Amino acid sequence: MPLFDLPLEALCDYAPSIAEPSDFDAFWAQTLAEARQHPLNAQFEPVEFGLRTVQAYDVSFAGYGGQTIKGWLIVPQGASGPLPGVVEFIGYGGGRGYPFNWLTWPSAGFACMVMDTRGQGSAWQRGDTPDLPDGANPAHPGFMTQGILHPTTYYYRRLFTDAVRAVEAFMSHPLVDAQRVAVTGGSQGGGISLAAAALMPAVRVVMPDVPFLCHFRRAVELTPDPPYTEIARYLSVHRDRVDQVFETLSYFDGVNFAKRLRAQALFSVGLMDTVCPPSTVFAAYNAVTTPKEIRVYPFNNHEGGGGDHVRVKLAFLQALWSV
Repeated sequence: MPLFDLPLEALCDYAPSIAEPSDFDAFWAQTLAEARQHPLNAQFEPVEFGLRTVQAYDVSFAGYGGQTIKGWLIVPQGASGPLPGVVEFIGYGGGRGYPFNWLTWPSAGFACMVMDTRGQGSAWQRGDTPDLPDGANPAHPGFMTQGILHPTTYYYRRLFTDAVRAVEAFMSHPLVDAQRVAVTGGSQGGGISLAAAALMPAVRVVMPDVPFLCHFRRAVELTPDPPYTEIARYLSVHRDRVDQVFETLSYFDGVNFAKRLRAQALFSVGLMDTVCPPSTVFAAYNAVTTPKEIRVYPFNNHEGGGGDHVRVKLAFLQALWSV
């Protein structure tokens, strides 16, 4: 795939004007206040998967609407804590899989929690959390247009709320040092991590890799690849809903969350990324006002830096927290 977006020099200065609702903060404050009316009820049940160097726990907690969300907590075997921790969010269509899918952070001395993604987990890795209250089983994408005509009904309102509650559940565990918590994820997971960090000021570090859900309008108009094409296809049928759809999306745009970050940030971007175009990533990155850096992978598509960037993230957190 050749370079198709703005040149790197222009990307470094790219700061588009993104629509922001006047009640953005009030909307999210009310959403989280409603969620917190339900007891968090975080539970961690030890599970056996034949792993000898880590201990895994089956996690459940109350997410949006008090609905049960699943996850894994994985810690080094014999850890006494409190440990610095990482909450990982999952890319589009994937679910929590199994504990052995998530060994990097606990193998390096961190506590790690992976949040299952409600309703997803049927495209490339299994998930176990239905999208309640309808009892909808984990399904194949797409999710981009579910409830898209109003912010109160949009799918990502539920998912971003789940993410905040996941961080709260993680911080409640006695092995976790709540003063040293990072959030991360790739693609959709990167977009969720931006929202979670912005809505949870206690998060100290955010590490979004090739983040999805940023600068929606440009992404929908530019990329030929899914999942953004789900929105374009929807609008090709519902031609009279364009303004209404993008108004809804403005409540969920990673650029608007990036402006509100208090956490230190480490981004990654692939300059040949046709799924999350680099200009959409830079739009979020350039909106961040806290200490930040971005690793650019000029010849990579949506895989970004792959394993090389995992090494970068490990070194970054280990140096920051002396792990």
